[in-house]
Amino acid sequence: MQTRNPLLNDFADLMTDAFGAAQAMGEEARAVFRARADRMVAEMDLVTREEFDAVKAALDASQDEVEALKARIDALEAAAKPKSASRAKKPAAKAAPKATGKAKP
Repeated sequence: MQTRNPLLNDFADLMTDAFGAAQAMGEEARAVFRARADRMVAEMDLVTREEFDAVKAALDASQDEVEALKARIDALEAAAKPKSASRAKKPAAKAAPKATGKAKP
C-alpha cells in the first residue's frame, strides 16, 4: 500500500529544483571562467600555433643555411692556407735616406 505524503512530495520537488539550479549555476560558472580565461589569453598577446610553426620553420631553415655557410668558410680557409704558407716572405725594402734639408754639393 502506498500512501501519499505531501511533505515528502514537496521535499522531493524542492530537491529536484535545487539540483537543477546547482547544475545551472555550475554551467554558468564554467562559462564565466572560460570567458575570463579567453580574455586573459587575448591580453597576453600570444601567438597562434600556425604562426609559431611558420617561425620555427624559418629558424630551422636559417640554421641549416648558417651550417652550410660555416662549412663553406672552413673549406675556403683550408684552401687558402697552403697558398699563404708556400709564399716566401719578401725582404723588406731599404728605407730611402731622410732629407735633412741640406743640399748635397
